[in-house]
Amino acid sequence: MAVAIAAGKVWRPNRGLSQAAVLLLWRPGARGLARSHPHRQQQQFSSLDDKPQFPGASAEFIDKLEFIQPNVISGIPIYRVMDRQGQIINPSEDPHLPKEKVLKLYKSMTLLNTMDRILYESQRQGRISFYMTNYGEEGTHVGSAAALDNTDLVFGQYREAAVGAAYAAKRANANRVVICYFGEGAASEGDAHAGFNFAATLECPIIFFCRNNGYAISTPTSEQYRGDGIAARGPGYGIMSIRVDGNDVFAVYNATKEARRRAVAENQPFLIEAMTYRIGHHSTSDDSSAYRSVDEVNYWDKQDHPISRLRHYLLSQGWWDEEQEKAWRKQSRKKVMEAFEQAERKPKPNPNLLFSDVYQEMPAQLRKQQESLARHLQTYGEHYPLEHFDK
Repeated sequence: MAVAIAAGKVWRPNRGLSQAAVLLLWRPGARGLARSHPHRQQQQFSSLDDKPQFPGASAEFIDKLEFIQPNVISGIPIYRVMDRQGQIINPSEDPHLPKEKVLKLYKSMTLLNTMDRILYESQRQGRISFYMTNYGEEGTHVGSAAALDNTDLVFGQYREAAVGAAYAAKRANANRVVICYFGEGAASEGDAHAGFNFAATLECPIIFFCRNNGYAISTPTSEQYRGDGIAARGPGYGIMSIRVDGNDVFAVYNATKEARRRAVAENQPFLIEAMTYRIGHHSTSDDSSAYRSVDEVNYWDKQDHPISRLRHYLLSQGWWDEEQEKAWRKQSRKKVMEAFEQAERKPKPNPNLLFSDVYQEMPAQLRKQQESLARHLQTYGEHYPLEHFDK
């Protein structure tokens, strides 16, 4: 497996990512070397020392029996732009975003954090039924989304269709990319491997964005895989891959922006593994204290939080201060509470919507279920709070 260092030629369209950042693109070798060409006459070799001509791989002959070790290198490095104090490590990697955009990143991250706290508490109060927080992962969400175009397709769920949508965009020459978000736990599913292979062989403009946050619900990464994370799987499928510091919003932004540019320009998939940590419980149905220590969670919350890192950057630039921080925290909480209370006043959706928005023409089996529900509510409707539902 060849390693290509992303220097100016690879990662510098106008500004790009420099060699000094040790940003690595792990690629399977020159594209096309492993493909067979039925119309091309293969060259004949007479010497046993000549290169192999097998159509299934690009390799050399060896005369010593040796199995490939799982960890042939020390590990794929993690690309970052800022250190934990919010200082730019390599000036050439600074995305040079204007003040307004950096403030928008920060406010989006903190607003998401505020929303998490309010909705998590609301679930505990019985006002909503279920919620999943984003504590500690705000940099991956906001940094990657900021690098996309408005026409791009985002698959945060129902990820089975991501690759097919990208292939359709390629066929339509739509000049758009598909981004598919998933965790390292989902990367163990068969659908992920099938998606990787289809995307590579069909040369689809898609970004596979993996948030490696340490846990698949309660299963730690040490029990999920034995290899070098998720980015190491990309080269095996012929996918350009990179590992980034997910708590560094600038690193996530740079990597996603460049992956998007190249995915559209070159019609090929990219895999981004964003290393982060899930500070909150997996969901309101989970109690993470049963499988990890409080000290572990506190370390990431206090020492390496993506919001704290960006705040340090803003303070060092003179773009933010403590008074602005207090005012924004108060304002963001008010915005979330107003939206939440407004939503609570709205009636719940009509029960018939359970059966719509899937098929253009409702199939017979689904129509029977709808009719069964109608009969049930007609008989036992007094036991349901139907007055809270839209008519």
